[in-house]
Amino acid sequence: MNKLENFLQRQSQIFLAIYLGIAAFSTYFCMYAFRKPFTAGDFHDVTLLGIDYKIVLVISQVLGYATAKGLGIKIVSEVKPHQRAKYIVGMILFAELNLLLFGLVSPPYNWAFLYFNGLGLGMVYGLVFSFLEGRQITEILGAGLAVSFIVASGMVKSIGKYFINVGVNEYWMPFLTGLTFFPLLLISVYAMSIAPKPSKVDENERSERLPMNTQDRKNFLKKHGFGLIALITIYVLMTILRDIRDNFGVEIWREIGVTNASIFAKTESLIGLVICAFTAFMYFVKNHKQAFWLNHLMIFAGVILILIATLSFLNHTISPFWWSVYLGIGLYMAYVPFNGMLFDRLLAVLKEKANVGFLFYLADFSGYVGSVVILIYQNFGTKNTSWLNLLTDLSLFLPLISMVLIIISFFYFNRKLTSDSSATVLSI
Repeated sequence: MNKLENFLQRQSQIFLAIYLGIAAFSTYFCMYAFRKPFTAGDFHDVTLLGIDYKIVLVISQVLGYATAKGLGIKIVSEVKPHQRAKYIVGMILFAELNLLLFGLVSPPYNWAFLYFNGLGLGMVYGLVFSFLEGRQITEILGAGLAVSFIVASGMVKSIGKYFINVGVNEYWMPFLTGLTFFPLLLISVYAMSIAPKPSKVDENERSERLPMNTQDRKNFLKKHGFGLIALITIYVLMTILRDIRDNFGVEIWREIGVTNASIFAKTESLIGLVICAFTAFMYFVKNHKQAFWLNHLMIFAGVILILIATLSFLNHTISPFWWSVYLGIGLYMAYVPFNGMLFDRLLAVLKEKANVGFLFYLADFSGYVGSVVILIYQNFGTKNTSWLNLLTDLSLFLPLISMVLIIISFFYFNRKLTSDSSATVLSI
């Protein structure tokens, strides 16, 4: 143990929350510089098998991401703590290598490199969250991590658009953007890797988080599968909505009449601040069952906000800018709890041998499969439907389904936790 590690071991929970929160925020922010910049490009003049080339590129990366999520169900749930930093750096180097090949190889023969780019990046979130889960301060740390992927998505698209505007080829722009952030990524991962592990107090408060083998995963799904299906389906619907809004933001804003490169940074920064406040608030809720229900309430309120904001936009009672902000706030209110906090509280209540990585990757794999299906449908089934119209249609329909599902989840887990409590009392 070096001097810096010794120093961190002696610090307070507040100091650790700030230190680890910044390190995790910075790590995942940098990861987005290897993932999202290409969406700032148009790729107008190229098609592949009759499919718009940007859709091909988005599907390729999402399929790579989905493959990684599927692998992550096993890999991230089994990875040992001392391996996490090496995995993160290695995966991002692999992703950057494929961005280099994406720039070197002429279209339409370079699409496969975005698949491998997504394959390299798809397990990074779970590995980063593994440093944060199972602590008394997990909600605060999760808030910072949530803000990172909301703000980073807008920032790196703005940076990518800037590079294009100053003359960088849109096929080389993703590699250049990633290269710019790589030194900061290395510093951030190292800072995260030397942070103290969860203490005995943390383990008593949240339950110890252990690797899960195949039988552990099967047993967990057998016991809690119905409720997880309801929750994961909501996540699939929100992932579809998020990916349409995020990956085709350039096209959506162009339809509205806005071409300013800074629009992404402006909207996502506002959204990030609001979501950070919501998620950080959960830190002050010490009762795990109450926090679990508050996460349900946050999801329910989020999908209602999506619906109200979209109806207001269509009726011209709010501007496109504020529609995007309110839509984003509602979307991430429903989306962010699944990125660790909801599952962390569920495991704390259940007190079972499990970890967040398994549940998160199960949800994320399902979400990205759903996203690919809707992209294929958009290209072949609704060619006359614009990205703006698709986004508004989904923003009216998907929240209604999500409301029903979150109510089902509430009643299922309420009955489950109540019966488990009764069984505990009887056994005593």
